[in-house]
Order: sequence, then structure tokens, then C-alpha cells
Amino acid sequence: MVVGEAPGETEDIEGKPFVGRAGKLLDDILAAVGLDESSVYITNVVLRRPPKNRTPLAQEVAWFLPYLMENIRLVDPHIILLAGACACKAVLTDEKQGITKIRGQWFERQFGGEGGLDGEGLRLVMPVFHPSYLLRNPSRKVDGPKWLTWQDIKEVRRRYNELTGEGGDEKEEGDEGEEGGGGGKMPAGAPKADA
Repeated sequence: MVVGEAPGETEDIEGKPFVGRAGKLLDDILAAVGLDESSVYITNVVLRRPPKNRTPLAQEVAWFLPYLMENIRLVDPHIILLAGACACKAVLTDEKQGITKIRGQWFERQFGGEGGLDGEGLRLVMPVFHPSYLLRNPSRKVDGPKWLTWQDIKEVRRRYNELTGEGGDEKEEGDEGEEGGGGGKMPAGAPKADA
């Protein structure tokens, strides 16, 4: 499951999350590790576009949060990616560090009292950079946002394979010799490890 911030203008018109340029990039990132819309549920914390596309207010997040929690209960994902700062603040309420400090780290969180990894609502949560941030920061340098996102999504795929018994530890194109498998082909515009 991927959770973003709020719909942009295109998303609000179409009634679907991540359909603009950021959505295309998200699709490319997920496809690079063999995931697509049939295997990933995509939503937002806030389901209506805030005026002038501003960051959602705390009251707006609080109003829509029950809908997000119900989505999590119904979809029953093992892994939830929090795309951007707004999603992180909404779900990781006790985490005080910003997205640049916590992205790529695994957190375990309870959502409800059923499903998940333990039958009681436990889920793995990983903050990642929002695709729109990656579009605004096109650097392909090692340790840059795109490179870090590539590392994060490979780790997500590795963990997904571990949880579901899918895939293996074979190295694939785009792994650049790293251990762990689940690499797939690096998305267009993503940096090579030696860049």
C-alpha cells in the first residue's frame, strides 16, 4: 500500500490518486521492482484537494484519518509506504524527525485489531520520498533523493518477497552487485551506483 498526501488538481478531477507526473514516476518506480496497480493499493491521507494545493491542515488530516484507517483495515497490507512528510506525520504521530531522517527505515505499527503480520493489525511501515519531491530534485548523484529512493524500493521488494515467499535472492539488472535481490531494472532517470 502507498499513502500519499492529498490529490493534486489532476487527481482531484479524475478522482484517482497519483495520476499526474508524480503518479507516472510512482508507477515507474514500482514497475522497476515488479509491482503494479494490481498488487499495490494507492491512496492519500486527505481525499480532497486543499485550496490552492496547499499542504493539508492538521484538522483536515484528522478528519480524513478514519477513512485511511478503514482503507488499511480493508486492504490488509503487510507493507505500507508513506510517501512524503504529510503521510509520515499522519501515521507516525510519535516520530519527531523529518522525512529526510526517517526515510528508508522500517517501523512496526498496529492498525486495528485484525489482519496484518500477526493477525492483530501489525504492519510494516516505511517512509519514502514523495514522487513530486523527486521530480523537483532531479539529481542522480549517489546519496541523492533518487538514488536513496531506489535503495528504499529495492528493500521494500526484498522484504515483500521475504513476507510472501516470492522471488529469490538472485541478483538482477540494476542491483549493481549489491546483496539482497529484488532489484529489477532501475527506473529511467535513476542513478547508477557508480554515478
